[in-house]
Amino acid sequence: MSFIKTTEQDSLYSELENMSALELIQNINKEDQKVALAVEKAIPEIEALVKVIADKLKNGGRLFYMGAGTSGRLGILDASECPPTFGVSFDLVLGLIAGGDTAIRKAVENAEDNTTQGWIDLQQHGINEKDVVIGIAASGTTPYVIAALETCNKYHITTGCITMNQNSPLDKVAKFPIVVTVGPEFVTGSSRMKAGTAQKMVLNMISTSVMVLLGKVKGNKMVDMQLSNDKLVDRGTKMIVSEIGIDYHIAKELLLTHGSVRNAINNYKK
Repeated sequence: MSFIKTTEQDSLYSELENMSALELIQNINKEDQKVALAVEKAIPEIEALVKVIADKLKNGGRLFYMGAGTSGRLGILDASECPPTFGVSFDLVLGLIAGGDTAIRKAVENAEDNTTQGWIDLQQHGINEKDVVIGIAASGTTPYVIAALETCNKYHITTGCITMNQNSPLDKVAKFPIVVTVGPEFVTGSSRMKAGTAQKMVLNMISTSVMVLLGKVKGNKMVDMQLSNDKLVDRGTKMIVSEIGIDYHIAKELLLTHGSVRNAINNYKK
């Protein structure tokens, strides 16, 4: 089947410079509304990848996100939010970006075109068969990501991807591909927009679902979240009050003593 790079197709809108602020906002919003519907069509593929990741992590594996530019930054964002939200170690979900940490804030010239650095980056973390590597690339053509996944496949490391183009090189190389066809961007080729929104939505689905399956949520509460600020201490205290019906101040003392909502509840003695 042929490969059509929908992320590079001409915008459905023209003469953007002649639009008012309201027209620009309304039209961007109109395009954004299409994203959730596009993600919905990929739910079976997302489910398949989530099940594999959860199984791998239960057996000592880790989850790696790899990307360049916006895609890489979104992976790093999702990975960095897992420890404070779910209380997991910082090396359970890892985000790698072409060009290294410098590229998080500033574009690194030609980094995404390097076909060897991706595997080198993975090796620095001791990548092995227990792990899962998800390549993220809106276009599905990023050499840094594709080459790394190809090498992962050779070493029987589970691979997935999040891309916006059906039959792209990345779609074909990943064993568990997720393709969300969002269509042309409002500004032609600006894949930080609809494509980036879709990637963020899928990443939220993956990490949250996996963490729930790993037992990191009780009921609908983040019982293992890190108590990194007063707001989260207050939230955790209220969870304990709601769960076991004790005084707020006693609940707060219990929380601070045991370090998490789960531990506080488990160690409460009437």
